[in-house]
Amino acid sequence: MIESLLIANRGEIARRIIRTAKKLGIRAIAVHSEADAGLPFVTEADEAVCVGPANPAQSYRNVEAILAAAKSTGAQAIHPGYGFLSENADFARTVEASGLIWVGPGADAITAMGDKINARNLMAAAGVPVAPGTTDPAADLDAAVAAAAEIGYPVMVKAAAGGGGMGMGVATDEAALRTEYDKVRSFAERMFGDGSVLIERYFPRVRHVEVQILGLADGRVVALGERECSVQRRNQKLVEESPSPAVSPELRERFLAAAVRAGEAVGYRNAGTVECLLVPRQRDFKGDGSGVEEFFFLEMNTRLQVEHPVTEYVYGVDLVEEQLRVAAGLPPTFDPDALTPRGHAIELRINAEDPKRFLPGPGAITTWNEPAGEGVRVDSGYVAGNTVTPFYDSLMAKLIVSGKDRTEAVERAKAAVAQFEIVGPKNNLPFFAELLENAEFRSGDYDTGIVSRMR
Repeated sequence: MIESLLIANRGEIARRIIRTAKKLGIRAIAVHSEADAGLPFVTEADEAVCVGPANPAQSYRNVEAILAAAKSTGAQAIHPGYGFLSENADFARTVEASGLIWVGPGADAITAMGDKINARNLMAAAGVPVAPGTTDPAADLDAAVAAAAEIGYPVMVKAAAGGGGMGMGVATDEAALRTEYDKVRSFAERMFGDGSVLIERYFPRVRHVEVQILGLADGRVVALGERECSVQRRNQKLVEESPSPAVSPELRERFLAAAVRAGEAVGYRNAGTVECLLVPRQRDFKGDGSGVEEFFFLEMNTRLQVEHPVTEYVYGVDLVEEQLRVAAGLPPTFDPDALTPRGHAIELRINAEDPKRFLPGPGAITTWNEPAGEGVRVDSGYVAGNTVTPFYDSLMAKLIVSGKDRTEAVERAKAAVAQFEIVGPKNNLPFFAELLENAEFRSGDYDTGIVSRMR
C-alpha cells in the first residue's frame, strides 16, 4: 500500500481523503493556500505545506508549487480530489514523470474524455447511446445553424472543453442559436482556452442520472450502481440520491452495462463517473421507471465525484480506499462479481449561498452545529471560527443520510436539516427544508426542472 499521500485539494474533500488515509496508516500531507491556513483539513493532516496565496492559480492550480511540496515532504503519491487539477491530463503526466503515483485515471483517459465531441464519438463507437448532435465542432455560426436544422430544435449549445455545468446554452430557434453560439464560444475561450462548440439535441424534461464506475488494477471495469442528480440550479447539482427512483431493474441493467462499456472503451482505471440523460416517453415520469424511454451519454467525469458518499452507503465500500488500492496495484476490498446494493442514500450540498436566488454568501462562521444519529453523516470543510472566503467554491459541507428505503432516508434528511445549525454566512438549509416537503420530490417523480419550478 502507499505509505505517504499528498492531497492536492482543500476543504471537505481534502478532509475526507485524510480520514481514509489515516484509517489505512498512510501519512497524509495537505497543501493549502494562505487563505485556508486555519481550516480543519490543514490541522488534521500529518503535515501541511503552504503553496501560495488565495488565488487558486497561484496555489491549488500551481503545479510547480504542489510538486515542490511533494518532493520536500517525501510524498509517494498525489490524490487530486475533485476540481482544480483533478482532470488535468498534463498534471497527471507530470506527476507520474516525477516518479510519483497518480491516484486517478491515466492521462490518456482524461484526455479522451475531456473533449465532449471526442468523448461522444468514442462512446458512439463503443455502442453507448449518444443524443443526436455534431460529430465535429461547429466551425462557425453558419455551421451551427446548419447542424441545428438537421438535428431539430430545441438544441443545446455546449463548450466542447466545458464541465461542471458551465459553458451551455439552449436555443429554441435560429435567432436564439445565433445569440447562444457567440455567448458559449466567447465563454469557452475565456474559461477553458478552447472555443470549440458542439450542437446537441435538447430535451426539455429529462432526468440526470450517472453511474459510478471503478477501473480495477487487473483491467476490469465494474459499475457500482447509479445516482440521481436531477435537483440542480444553473446546471449544477444540489442533491444526489442512490438508487434513482426512476430506474427500473431492466433499465438499470442496460444502464450499468453501457457505463462499463464506456470505461472499457478508454481502458479506464480508478474511479470515474459516466453521466447520462434519461428521457421520458411521456410528459410525466412514473415512479417505477416505466416512463423512461431512452438514455443518452452526457459526459464522463474522470475523477472522484462530490456525490460519491451515497454510493459508499448503498454499496458498503470506501471509494477513496478503493482508489488508493487501484493506484497501488492492489485488488479491491469487495468481490466485483457480488456487488449488492442495500437501502437508499441522499446527499444534500450545504453551500454558502442564499436559499432563494442561490447567490454566493461568504462570511465568518460564528455557529456550526452538525446533526448526528443513525444513518447520518456530515463531510464538512469548516468549523465554528472559520471564514468562508469568496475565492473558492461555496460548498461548506455535504449532509448524507441513509435508510432502509427512500421514505426513511427522506425523513432522516428532514430531521438532519432541522438539526443542522449554521450562523454567519448565508446557507441553503432553508431550501432543503422546503425541498424535502415538496410533493414532486417526495414522490420521486421529478426532473431537472424541479428547482426552477420551486423558484
